[in-house]
Amino acid sequence: MKKILIFTVLATFLVSCNGNAQKNSDKETSKNYEVSKSEEEWKNELTSQEFAVLRKAATETPFTSDLLDIKEPGTFICAACGNELYKTKHKFESGTGWPSFDRAVEGGVAFGSDSKLGYQRDEVHCARCGGHLGHVFNDGPKETTGKRHCINGVAMDFKPDSE
Repeated sequence: MKKILIFTVLATFLVSCNGNAQKNSDKETSKNYEVSKSEEEWKNELTSQEFAVLRKAATETPFTSDLLDIKEPGTFICAACGNELYKTKHKFESGTGWPSFDRAVEGGVAFGSDSKLGYQRDEVHCARCGGHLGHVFNDGPKETTGKRHCINGVAMDFKPDSE
């Protein structure tokens, strides 16, 4: 009987710790960012699709982004605040229908988590304004980082190196 009681207490403790860990990682995504605006200000500055993705964490339809086929040297920047996010040299064809990168510009993105689909995913945000960009998966190129930053094209603009 004592063994059952100890097991029950231990299992309850472990489950509650796991729940708190989830809460802490969710708080990370709501931190204060350098660029902070009201919902109304964002609505006035962004297109409806940009607002849905960047501020409400929507997902654009795959294979619709104008940025999907860009191979020209340059930098992908946040469509909301202009922060540098990704370089073309780290972009690769993942076949998923969204621009994919194996790494971000150092300091360009922040990470959090979401469980909107019933399981936990690593979410990517702009480090400057907190805009939702997409998610990171562990199925990227093994010869580089092994990561796939699957990013909504509507969340970014492209700035060619030639400018």
